Amino acid sequence: MVLSFSPSVIENLACYVYLLIDPDTNKVFYVGKGQGNRMFQHLLEAETSSETYEKLDVIRAIKAREKEVVCLIHRHGLTEKEAFEVESSLIDFIGLVELTNRVLGYKADDRGQMTVSEVIARYDAPIITISEPALLIIINKLYRRGMSETELYEITRQSWKVAPERRKPKYALAVYNGIIRQVYLIDNWSKSVADPKRWEFQGTIANNLQYYVGKSVSPYITIGAQNPIKYINC
Repeated sequence: MVLSFSPSVIENLACYVYLLIDPDTNKVFYVGKGQGNRMFQHLLEAETSSETYEKLDVIRAIKAREKEVVCLIHRHGLTEKEAFEVESSLIDFIGLVELTNRVLGYKADDRGQMTVSEVIARYDAPIITISEPALLIIINKLYRRGMSETELYEITRQSWKVAPERRKPKYALAVYNGIIRQVYLIDNWSKSVADPKRWEFQGTIANNLQYYVGKSVSPYITIGAQNPIKYINC
């Protein structure tokens, strides 16, 4: 199998977006962007690295079946910005849960896939003024449409890096794409079962603050910020 491009090919490809595909199922399991021989680095890493995360495990499983990963150039001759946009759109379209990609694509939280109601909510939702001591928890990477109240609660409450002196907010607000999806009254905090270095809260739906749901928190958050936790009034 070819594991490198010639200088001539690299020059003509410029920035490109590529897909890694399981040959037996024809299923795309990774979407990426890069230049040069970036696409092949995943295959080499699977052979030489001792890391065991999902993408490499899938590649190794294909090799164990004596098959080769299908490497497909989806678009090429792109600027870096164009490549970011194409990659992000593909990840949105396929769905992160179907891929071994660890994160959403470029500005997916800001301009990514949305339903009509989500577009209206994002750009026309009333802005709420939060007066209570609250914790905004950004769940963009975990939220999916149609999830139950129980599922929403579970992804909101666990598990976060919250220092003891910061575990004082009375309410936790689940926020997706800048819109409040639910409000919880925090009863207590405990160490996460999955990761003892992180914390999770136990609580109930805050019936007295349901008018917050569907409102925008745009004044309180910065689009693209890495920290999923934001403290308000505390």
